[in-house]
Formats: sequence, C-alpha cells, structure tokens
Amino acid sequence: MKYTEMTIPQLQSLKTKLNLEYAALQAKQLKLDMSRGKPGNAQLDLSMGMLSVLSTAEDLISEEGIDCRNYGVLEGLLEARRLIAELTDARPEQVFIAGNASLNLMYTMIANAWIYGVNRYTPWGLQGKPCKQGTIKFLCPVPGYDRHFKITESFGIEMINIPMPPEGPDMNLVERYVEQDPSVKGIWCVPKYSNPDGYSYSDTVVRRMACLKPAAPDFRIFWDNAYIIHHLDFEDQDHILNILEECAKAGNPDMVYEFVSTSKMVFPGNGIAALISSDANIADMKRLMASETIGYDKIMQLKHVKFFKNLAGIEAHMKKHAALLKPRFETIFSLFKELGELGIARWTTPKGGYFVSLYTMEGCAKRVVTLCKEAGVILTGAGAAYPYGKDAQDSHIRIAPTYPSSEELREACEVLILCVKLASVEKLLQE
Repeated sequence: MKYTEMTIPQLQSLKTKLNLEYAALQAKQLKLDMSRGKPGNAQLDLSMGMLSVLSTAEDLISEEGIDCRNYGVLEGLLEARRLIAELTDARPEQVFIAGNASLNLMYTMIANAWIYGVNRYTPWGLQGKPCKQGTIKFLCPVPGYDRHFKITESFGIEMINIPMPPEGPDMNLVERYVEQDPSVKGIWCVPKYSNPDGYSYSDTVVRRMACLKPAAPDFRIFWDNAYIIHHLDFEDQDHILNILEECAKAGNPDMVYEFVSTSKMVFPGNGIAALISSDANIADMKRLMASETIGYDKIMQLKHVKFFKNLAGIEAHMKKHAALLKPRFETIFSLFKELGELGIARWTTPKGGYFVSLYTMEGCAKRVVTLCKEAGVILTGAGAAYPYGKDAQDSHIRIAPTYPSSEELREACEVLILCVKLASVEKLLQE
C-alpha cells in the first residue's frame, strides 16, 4: 500500500514499527560510507601492471627522443596527447596534458580567465569594477557536481540553476541567459553519464549548445567529459556527439573547453588530466602556463601509453571495470524497487558513470541523511549537488555505490531504505 493512501492511524502504527527497526539498526553500530565516488579496491587492482611498465633508462625515452626523467615538454608527450586524442576523437594538437586532476585544470581555466582574461579579453576579475558577488555569472545544470560549484563559488561567481531533464540541460533557459546577458561567462557540463543523475546529453542538446550566440565574447562551455568511457555495459552504452566538431561546424571553434582524466581508469591521484580545445585556446593555455611550470609528469604520461597502448587497450581495461560495477548498480536498482512501490521515492538508472540520484518526497532528504548517519551510514550531504548546497525541494540524495564492498553496499542500502520510509512517514504525519 502506498504511504500517501494510508490513514493517520495506519501511518502512526507504521511509524512505531519503523522506529523499532531503526533502533535495532543503531544497536549494530555500523560504520559504512557511501559519500564519495571512489573506485573500490578490486578496481584499483586492475591497474597494478602500470607500476611495472617502466624499468630501465631506455624505457624512459619518448618516441621523439625525450628523456622523461628531465624537464620540458609543456604540453605533454606526443604519444600521450595522441592517446587522449584518440579517446576524445580529436587531433593531438588540440590536447594539452597537465597533472593528475581534471578538477585542477578546470580551476586553472577559471583562474586564468579571472586574472588574465580569456584569449586576451578583459579579465573576469576586472569586469565588476570593483568585482563583487554576481558581476560574473555561471550556469549550473542541477543536480550537478558539487566540486564544480565550489570552484565558481570560491571566486564569488554567481551561480544560476538550470533544470536537468534526462536529455540534458534546459536549452531554452540556457539560450536565454547566454544570448541575452553578457555577464554570463560559462556553463558547467558533465555531458555523459552526468554527475549525479547519470544522464547523457541528446544530439539536439549538444547541437544547440554548439550553436549558442553568446552576448559575452569570452563565454566558454566547461565540458567535463569525466565518464567518457565509463560504461556499465559496452553492448548497451550511451553515445554523445563530439562537442568540438559541433562547435567548429557552428562557427564557434573556441567556445568549448573539454576536460578528461584517467583518475577513475587507473589510480585516483596518479592519472593524467587533459584539456582538449581549439588550436587558439591551446595556444593561449601554453602561453599562460609557460610562466607557471616547465612541464608536468612525463613519466606518468609514458606509463599510460605503455600500459594502454591505444584506444582499444583503454576499452579492454574499462570493460573489466564495468564487470565489477554493473552488479553494484543492479543491486541498488533492485533494492530501491520497494521505495517505488510505496510511492515515496524515485531514482535514476544510468548506463554508466559513478552515481545514482535518489529523489525522496519533498522535504525529506536532509532528514534521511541525518537518520542514516545516526545509524552508521555516511552519505553525501543532502543539497550538495546544488549551488551553495541549497536544494529547494530538499529531495535529492547522491548515491555512490563503487567504494563499499558488495556486502557493505547491500547493508548500507537496506539502512537507507528504512530511513527513507521513516522520514516519509514523519513527513506525512506532519502534514
């Protein structure tokens, strides 16, 4: 029976029963964590071979004869740029390889725009005269990646929520803001298996994004392709259009910064990250970065090339990841069915990525997270997937199923389900 169809006495009786079950869970003193999207140990084991691909001095000489133990090569090794170019369907000349984190690259691009300007336009930090909160704006599809929002918030950039249906951001709103307001300088995008809903942008959305006519000439799309090859099933995967190609076709070749990282392919913190963009944007990046660094970790770049070899090698490796992750997502989908039958929650069913979005009844998400914490299960904070941590509906919870063991995942989900039931009953009784 759906909770919304129950009488007050039925709900009161159910609450008594659920409270007893909850007290029994608390007595177990569980310590389970589903708060971040970290690879599990079995996934990390898949990349142990990378640690032994280089063993002699000769192994450390690049194909262009560069000794990777020494300084130099600001934009990254040619063979490493070729590998990333193959992954993203770009040219090696469009690739700039930096350190281990794409998030750091995104921060760098915002900081460069703030201090120096985009391709020599007026620096964002000077456009407020003096710069104040809200003088520069960014569009934020929601729910979205909390760390994206932390970057823009740290610069005092005003963030504007854009609804995120399954096909991608609401492009009517995006076009209205971008094409009418010159203070709108960018948009955050996770176009494939979005964090946290797991949605992939439709062809129509990508084309409309590429055809934007920004009021600000220094507007940029921050295209975080974090899950470009993180499918749960390679036989049933999502495909998105190449944003660089679409922007070039639309006469906007410089409008997009694409980011990728191998952190969730190999070892988080020991991968490589890359910016993929137009020739003009890459040239500007090299100009600015030349005063910051002589070059990034070429040994790590070479390890990736030796380990993966090519795109086929990356795909073979990621199929092993998929074999480990797909059962975890299926466990969540199976257990959550009860919540759907009771009419108290809905959730997304992505074909890839690292997260599932759970949507409770309005006004229940914070209570669910608190109940889970007090029962020994740590979740990402309610509202974290929204700018400033404010979910107006108080209904969204990001679920990260990758890090716990299979047994811990099932146990954590059972606690979560009980807490959703209890919070829902409390809400209905209050009403």
